[in-house]
Amino acid sequence: MGARSDTVSPPEPRSVGELADRLQRPGSVALVLPRLALPYLQVAEALAALGASATRDALVRLLGVADEEGAPRLDAALEVLADHALVWSDGNGTLHMAAPLRQAWEAPLGLDPPVSELLAGVTSEDLRGMLAALGIKPPGTKRQRLTDLVDHHSDPDRVTAVVARAPAATRELLERLADPEFRRRQSVMFGAPGPGAGPGARWALDRGLLVQDRQRYGPARMPAQVALALRGPDWRAPFEPVPPLARLLPVTTEEVEREAAAAVTAFAAHASSVLSVCAAKPPVRLKSGGVGVRELVRIGKAAQCDETVLRVVLETAYAAGLLARDGDLVPVTAAYDAWAELEPGERIPLLLRTWWSLPLTPAQTRDEEGKSAPALAGKPPCNGCVQARHGLLAAAANLPADRGARQASEDLGPLVAWHRPLADQLPQDTTPFATVIREAELLGVLARGALSGIGAALLADDAEELLAGTRRLLPAATETALIGADLTAVATGTPSARLTALLDSVADREAGGTASVWRFSPGSVRRALDTGRSPDGITADLTAVAAGPLPQPLSYLIADTARRHGHVRLAPAACVIHGEEPALLAELTVHRKLAGLGLRQLAPTVLISRTPLDKTLAALRAEGYAPVAETADGTVRIEKAEQHRAAAPVPSPRAARGTAGAQRPVARMKRGRESADGLRALAVRLRESPATSPAPDPDNGVPFGTDTEEIIAGYASALSLADVRQLAHAVDAGQAITIEYVAASGSHTVRSLSDLDLDPPYLRAWCHLRNDERVFTLSRVQSVMPAQDRG
Repeated sequence: MGARSDTVSPPEPRSVGELADRLQRPGSVALVLPRLALPYLQVAEALAALGASATRDALVRLLGVADEEGAPRLDAALEVLADHALVWSDGNGTLHMAAPLRQAWEAPLGLDPPVSELLAGVTSEDLRGMLAALGIKPPGTKRQRLTDLVDHHSDPDRVTAVVARAPAATRELLERLADPEFRRRQSVMFGAPGPGAGPGARWALDRGLLVQDRQRYGPARMPAQVALALRGPDWRAPFEPVPPLARLLPVTTEEVEREAAAAVTAFAAHASSVLSVCAAKPPVRLKSGGVGVRELVRIGKAAQCDETVLRVVLETAYAAGLLARDGDLVPVTAAYDAWAELEPGERIPLLLRTWWSLPLTPAQTRDEEGKSAPALAGKPPCNGCVQARHGLLAAAANLPADRGARQASEDLGPLVAWHRPLADQLPQDTTPFATVIREAELLGVLARGALSGIGAALLADDAEELLAGTRRLLPAATETALIGADLTAVATGTPSARLTALLDSVADREAGGTASVWRFSPGSVRRALDTGRSPDGITADLTAVAAGPLPQPLSYLIADTARRHGHVRLAPAACVIHGEEPALLAELTVHRKLAGLGLRQLAPTVLISRTPLDKTLAALRAEGYAPVAETADGTVRIEKAEQHRAAAPVPSPRAARGTAGAQRPVARMKRGRESADGLRALAVRLRESPATSPAPDPDNGVPFGTDTEEIIAGYASALSLADVRQLAHAVDAGQAITIEYVAASGSHTVRSLSDLDLDPPYLRAWCHLRNDERVFTLSRVQSVMPAQDRG
């Protein structure tokens, strides 16, 4: 049995014929559809409505693009569909489309199938009756009768003439059913003729203007030719080859890059702050999964960033492998330590590329019911969310070079809908795609309503340019801070990991973004002393990172806190309090707010408490004292800051494509170049190969490449050679796969499988639909597709 793997790498096709076979599979078509712009989908829908005998001339008439401006745009749309192997011409003027694409619409353009398809199961006697009712002399054979009826319904003038003679109820019914808006609003059902059907439906059914199933089951359907005739010669299918106009403003490249630099700098600082907080205290997960609102508020307050930025950082860091689930916590991983040591310009590309391919919208705060949604909840992959992101950048890239959207959140939404009509819109958005637009602005991908340089690099999938862009926009990590007499430390830009760790240990963070602010206080300095650091060591460390001399008030604060620190020592007994100043201990025994500790004086310098040591220690500190704890041997207990790390390696369940761990962008660039070289080499081999793969020769054992292929081919009789090769490859490589399967009951189902174990004539595998191990009979496997990336 192969190891479970979600990385799918199907075997290379051996011929152009095998490649074409794969391109016509439902899985291949389903991958392309969400990436098509509106005009391409409109042309494909019009072709699906015209049926198998569609021609370019018929398409021109249906779309109304016979003019000099419309025809080239139609040809451009057909060329794009052809480039995706969705539509092609046979050289005789007939346009063909991939069968799975035709099935994407139940009623394309609000039209039912053509008359020849609807009447395919009608008896010869029924056809004779329809022709007689239309006043046409029925010919002798069923084929001739069907041909005559198709000819009649294909003539709009003859159809409208018949409808004009129909009873008023029938005309009203037919005109309503032919209206595309009516078809979109509701579905009208007709049962067997009777009191509920009315004479209007019966009149239309008798003449083939409506066709119903012979068992009188389901709705009566109107042939496409009849509906088009009733819509009239002026009706045209929608075709919008030009994107909608957006309100634009002049903008220069310098302005865009300046705003993008500010945004990405702030995001880099926030990302560093959030992950630093998570490293100190990992987020706690809800029992139902994910990080809840209360925990998000805690992290946001500690990191000084708003919820939107926080969610984007958490989701991208989790998908990139910097965070991982470890029991009820979400700690940082060992990869985070390496990432934190990078310069800001080298850190951010990892998060940007992860965001680009993230199968969800990280800034979504509300679910479909309007309830608050937890972060890191492990939602199912959403390809529509990815396409919304890609459509946004495509829309911004197509704006004029010196123009930006006047109001990005309002003006770019309709453009995204044009570039990616099938993209998902969130219920929380008051304007289309407002959330994803806001994310792009926070990341510096979109600035001043235009695409920034790093946004263009993301859109082009150019890792080298992305890295160069972030290095150019982001300054080097700040190694020093301006420490003021007001007991604040300000670090502009993105503070280094060393500076962040130091200031977090001796001060409290107050603000983050383009400038991070910390404030020193007796409590924060005492916290540093509690970890075993000396006042001289704290002063030396701060002096090393200060942009100037250490302010006198801070020196006084450190000295004064250190002078008071440890004057009261606690020993575990349950517990014992002792010190060198009897008056101070006497003060503790009469302190009203400490009465709950149950303190009792045993000697002038010794007290005993009925409260455990840690609670007593916290109570004294809360009242302004500076005690320290002792170990059993009398030495001062050092309170070390905990380092929370996940067990290494902990893979991220939603590792985004190309972002595993904290690998450097340069390594991913090399892999991208290798992938491109591999594709070029594959294209060369396909051009040199025969048009189709040779048929299997069981006697000589060829052309099976492996024993697994030959074994599967012997049992899976319903599979083509290409499917056999894909399934064998998945078994041998331990990869996931998707199959179409016919159960013993005769029902068809599609299953995603992993952990494949070939046991002829069976295939044992882990079924993701049933979340359990299942056994499949090879002879019942109908087709094989690469498994979709589950993120």
